[in-house]
Amino acid sequence: MIEELYMLRCLELAQKAKGFTAPNPMVGAILVYNNRIIGEGWHQHYGEAHAEINCLNNVLQVDKHLISESTMYVNLEPCAHNGNTPPCSVRLAEEKVKKVVICNKDPFEKVNGKGIQNLINNNIKIKTDLLTHAGLWLNRRFFCFHELRRPYIILKWAKTLDNFIGHSNQQIQISNTVCNHLVHKWRTEEAAILIGTKTALCDNPQLNARLWHGKNPLRIILDRELKIPVTNNVFDNTANTWIINEKRHETINNINYIKLTFNHNTLKEIMKLLFESKIISLIVEGGSQLLNSFIEAELWDEARIFTGNTTLGNGIQSPSLTNSELVLTTKIEDNKIQLFTNKNNKYPFYPSLEL
Repeated sequence: MIEELYMLRCLELAQKAKGFTAPNPMVGAILVYNNRIIGEGWHQHYGEAHAEINCLNNVLQVDKHLISESTMYVNLEPCAHNGNTPPCSVRLAEEKVKKVVICNKDPFEKVNGKGIQNLINNNIKIKTDLLTHAGLWLNRRFFCFHELRRPYIILKWAKTLDNFIGHSNQQIQISNTVCNHLVHKWRTEEAAILIGTKTALCDNPQLNARLWHGKNPLRIILDRELKIPVTNNVFDNTANTWIINEKRHETINNINYIKLTFNHNTLKEIMKLLFESKIISLIVEGGSQLLNSFIEAELWDEARIFTGNTTLGNGIQSPSLTNSELVLTTKIEDNKIQLFTNKNNKYPFYPSLEL
């Protein structure tokens, strides 16, 4: 179906900005006249022009007279409010676009159907829900944030062939070099990264994306008793950092000490803080205890598990997922990567799109 191909092109364009639009969604748009694409655009950076505007602005002068007879395909409902930019639905009405085909409606309370209604009120034909599942997967972080009022949560760890993730108080390298670069790429695509005290003390990680071009995520470290020395790498100046603890509440340079009571509600309280700070996604790279706490609380959406080509014989057992579905298995050299989704996940895996 030609319309599905057009929408897939929108999704392809949208993915170009992965890691650069949060807390906004990734959106692509194309303008089609008589089965010819006359304009393309995508939302490139947070705070800048949206996909629909870039698409219209990219129509060549010789084709501008065709806009009013053309159909725009866009993977998310055009916005209806003044934010960092004017509303896209108003611009589409001004340009008298003939028809708009939409993949997903926008759950953000300031849009949520208002953009579609603006278009209808201006006699623009509407078609919705084209390749809905693909759009949900692409913008699963955005949808999760607004619908569940928490970040989209990705668990990540590496294990050996005999199902261990390491030894206590000893750093073990399990993944190969290429996989390590991939992990740094993933970090650029998420808003925040989380570890616990034991991982910080044992591995002394930097938790930045130094092996890949892109932004660093917000670093979050659970350090209940403030055991981590200030010489640890998480206290360098490469990224903004939260230290969640029970003793101290202050901000020093890029280090934000957040005082919080540690109990059975701690993870949910942290998710609330992240929601209030507009952090739409979180990758958890901690040890077994932290990962298992998310699994036991059913507080995860996706798990990415590396299996290295090595054995340990003994050590810390790999976490065990529950209520999960294996949706993808692939290999990078001698390492296996498995992608699991939570069976309660409302955002189904769509294989033709990127992770």
